[in-house]
Amino acid sequence: MSAAHAAYPTVQLAAEGASEHRPLIITLFACFVVATLFITVWAGRQTKDAADFYAGGRQFTGFQNGLAVSGDYMSAASFLGIAGAIALFGYDGFLYSIGFLVAWLVALLLVAEPLRNSGRYTMGDVLAYRMRQRPVRTAAGASTIVVSIFYLLAQMAGAGVLVSLLLGITSDGGKIAIVGLVGLLMIVYVTIGGMKGTTWVQMVKAVLLIAGTVLITFLILLKFHFNISDLLGSAAENSGKGKAFLEPGLKYGATSISKLDFISLGIALVLGTAGLPHILIRFYTVPTAKAARKSVNWAIGIIGAFYLMTIVLGFGAAAILKPGDIIASNKAGNTAAPLAALEIGGGSGSTGGAILLAVISAVAFATILAVVAGLTLASSSSFAHDIYANVIRKGRATEKEEVRAAKWATVAIGIVSIGLGALARDLNVAGLVALAFAVAASANLPTILYSLFWKRFTTQGALWSIYGGLASSVLLVLFSPVVSSKPTSMFPDVDFAWFPLENPGLISIPLGFLLGWLGSLLSKEEPDKGKYAELEVKSLTGVGAH
Repeated sequence: MSAAHAAYPTVQLAAEGASEHRPLIITLFACFVVATLFITVWAGRQTKDAADFYAGGRQFTGFQNGLAVSGDYMSAASFLGIAGAIALFGYDGFLYSIGFLVAWLVALLLVAEPLRNSGRYTMGDVLAYRMRQRPVRTAAGASTIVVSIFYLLAQMAGAGVLVSLLLGITSDGGKIAIVGLVGLLMIVYVTIGGMKGTTWVQMVKAVLLIAGTVLITFLILLKFHFNISDLLGSAAENSGKGKAFLEPGLKYGATSISKLDFISLGIALVLGTAGLPHILIRFYTVPTAKAARKSVNWAIGIIGAFYLMTIVLGFGAAAILKPGDIIASNKAGNTAAPLAALEIGGGSGSTGGAILLAVISAVAFATILAVVAGLTLASSSSFAHDIYANVIRKGRATEKEEVRAAKWATVAIGIVSIGLGALARDLNVAGLVALAFAVAASANLPTILYSLFWKRFTTQGALWSIYGGLASSVLLVLFSPVVSSKPTSMFPDVDFAWFPLENPGLISIPLGFLLGWLGSLLSKEEPDKGKYAELEVKSLTGVGAH
């Protein structure tokens, strides 16, 4: 009997323990959904124009936006995926915690404030400032939508796993229905509430997530008498891997390919955040550059504390759960944190365990809903503002028409995300997010940095960088083990994976920078140095910023 099968009765008991308290679990979920829908409708009534829909009327304070940025950044990957990766792979899973945190610092130092000062609603505003509007905005819109959909896959997969565990749904049809429900809620949040509704939902979710994580972290540390050494020792012993569990190489390091995958993942994580559209647009919601800096300071503190706690969550899950239990529940380990909550609260069948499982799962579900709303808003805003208003309508669309286009785009993106999320339901959500980071760092980051800091950058360079980085990263993902050839792949029964790495960042990110540089050098277009000087002053000082 395999470890997974031997563990299955334990997981079944967990599901049965949850089923005894299912009314409580469903009530908690329903309360959160109703509360957030109320916030969304309330905010929707205050959304009067495009500035309200895209940027929340730029009325949020530094603290409020810092809380919302944290809520947007701490996704299902942070809560479910990282805990699962650490619980199954120890030190190598811990790389995600470090990578996501360091990435945030890169985004702040290089991109956040200049972008806030230079743009109006989207990343495309900055890129098109000194380039030819239509081709650059088309490219920026396409890139934003692709990156957002990759990121949405992770959230949808997390939602399917989480609610299936709680409601005892084992059929594929049931899991797909859950993904559809999340997609439907996401469409409602964005079309009704816009940025105002989304921001308030993200603030509520950030508070709930931090509170829930503090509670579980405290209970895990209490179980081990606040002795980190005992916690790590128990995790290593319980994992069946011994000392190797606490050392590099369990997932990355056994072969040359896995070592390269480790480097590729690290590069994608560190550079990806600075190109994520749903994070970048958050800086347009504050009234001044000073408020943007303040929101950044709050976000660093909140996000830093959270990622430190994910280490305790992951190693705590490894210490109190058998690896087979986790794998039997979800092959990628995404249920490690909820199962740890059930166990630390008293185990299967206990009221304490069921309450803790329900609370933590409701918090994780809140996380997913808030992040999918932010992602959908970023991509629909980019379609409406960049592609519809400035390319299709050539700047002649009214604000009302623009917002209507954004709402229809939300519906379309929601449908696509539901379809793809159903296929990705068994993949590790942290790994899926790492793919989104790689695509963002390959297509968006080179163009943003060149636009802000290189005076010789041209329209051709921007197009080569965006389309080249986007095409190479997506193509390499399609032909990687993430999609086919492995038991944990999206299509495990077929094999068309000729690219050996699970993350394309090692190839596609340098290629994105190279193409931007080469395209500009080979361009016959003379860069507008006057426009560059204007952009430089605007980005550094905030003079003339919206």
